[in-house]
Amino acid sequence: MSGVTALALAAAGGGAYLLLRTTGSPMETAGRFASAWQNGDAAAMTRELAAPQSLAGYEQMRTGLAVEGLKVTLRGAAPEQDGRSAVPYTAELKLKNAGTWTYEGQIPVKVAERTWKVDWTPQTLHPSMTPGAAFALKTRWPARAEITDATGERIDTGQVGGSIQQLVGFLDKATKKDVDQLGPSYRVGQAVGRGGLQETFQKRLAGTPATEVQLGGKTLETMDGEDGEKLETTLDPRIQDAAVAAVKDLDKPAALVALESGSGEIKAVVNNRGGFDRAINGRYAPGSTFKAVTAIGLLGGGLGPQERVTCPKYATVGGLKIRNSERAEYGSLTFSDSFAYSCNTTFAPLAQRQLGADKLLEAAEQVGFNQPLNIGVPAAKPSFPKAESDAELAAESFGQARITASPLTMASVAGAIADGTWRPPTLVPGLKQKAEPRELPEGVPGRLGAMMSAVVTKGTAKAAGLPSGTRGKTGTAEYGTGPKLDSHAWFMGYKGPLAFAVVVEGGGGGGKVAAPVAAKFLRGLR
Repeated sequence: MSGVTALALAAAGGGAYLLLRTTGSPMETAGRFASAWQNGDAAAMTRELAAPQSLAGYEQMRTGLAVEGLKVTLRGAAPEQDGRSAVPYTAELKLKNAGTWTYEGQIPVKVAERTWKVDWTPQTLHPSMTPGAAFALKTRWPARAEITDATGERIDTGQVGGSIQQLVGFLDKATKKDVDQLGPSYRVGQAVGRGGLQETFQKRLAGTPATEVQLGGKTLETMDGEDGEKLETTLDPRIQDAAVAAVKDLDKPAALVALESGSGEIKAVVNNRGGFDRAINGRYAPGSTFKAVTAIGLLGGGLGPQERVTCPKYATVGGLKIRNSERAEYGSLTFSDSFAYSCNTTFAPLAQRQLGADKLLEAAEQVGFNQPLNIGVPAAKPSFPKAESDAELAAESFGQARITASPLTMASVAGAIADGTWRPPTLVPGLKQKAEPRELPEGVPGRLGAMMSAVVTKGTAKAAGLPSGTRGKTGTAEYGTGPKLDSHAWFMGYKGPLAFAVVVEGGGGGGKVAAPVAAKFLRGLR
């Protein structure tokens, strides 16, 4: 019977028989061994061996071929003969960057100490395996796929502007660390993406090499490769060129981001100084551009644009004494006008009385703060910590305290107001997002858009020369320490479906410095 061997031993003078039984069966033993092999459990494999020994070639095969997954399918065991058998198998090895290699082999088993055990030899791994032979991959890579803008023009040639090069990244020689990460299909010194889109989409752009599986220099299998897949970005060259022209002559570091409000697709990303990509990785206090977020909360809570409020020279909230820019005061005025004139002394008390920390946090998170970004390259996550005191809440209401945002962040805030829904921004169409779109409260976008129009027509951006139909908000964000603080200049807004944000580091007043940059950008689109 299968799995049992009767050994008849003649007993002296009696002719009695002693029946010795073997434990298990060839299939059971091979099954346990194959399961351990699939799971990469060398210790469990070793326990099934007939004699203590190393699994010659096992580890080298796993690492030399970069085996990411293994499936071993057993077939029926061969008939038992003299305490020996063999169990045929089909092995399917998933090789990193190469595909799946399938071959046939067999697991030899024998009875050892009345138990079926694996009779390990190097051929157990592969029928052509010999002692000391090593597995290796020989690869032939296809031409690398190109990266393009939204019109199909290549932007990965090195002939584009510096801001685009920052986004694209570059090709570099692979290091040993790269090869360890990417797999043995790669070689030290081979071209790989470094930084930006080239690194993020390395596998997509590189494709899959035609691969020879070799053993001891002999080719066992040739696997077809696949060409890399072109990567099309959302960048619009017309909008990008206008953005470049708007910031290139500034004598201070500046950045501008523009995106389509209805999709979140980024149309332009510009930095006028190289090195640091402040447009998407800057972490600035947004200053009074954040009043648009506070206004979302206040309007959503029932405050009307024409409701009367006050804008005194000073206000105190939670012990924090607050003033307006240049210590301006406007007395009694509408909520819309307090927004147009950027009254800190209006917004801080309103936030304390009508919102509180929880509702202001909710408004911030409706437009992307604290939401994970996946734009295609590393991007700073906008941060809005919940206020821990009334004083901090007051400072947050006009974009100070611990809030941090990039121009990308504030452009997406403007896009949310323009469209009525915040959408995760992206450089690559169809890229799977980590955050979900968020709808703004009903009726708020239209009313806030009208208030942002007033900023341009009679408020802090009136003298900037912005084209008709522009809606926006200025910001002057103080930074540093000491009695006299420097300020970053901000302007964010939208015109039609195009939303944008500008920051000028240490630029001073948003209305005087950043808003004219936005005006030059928009005029350049005509």
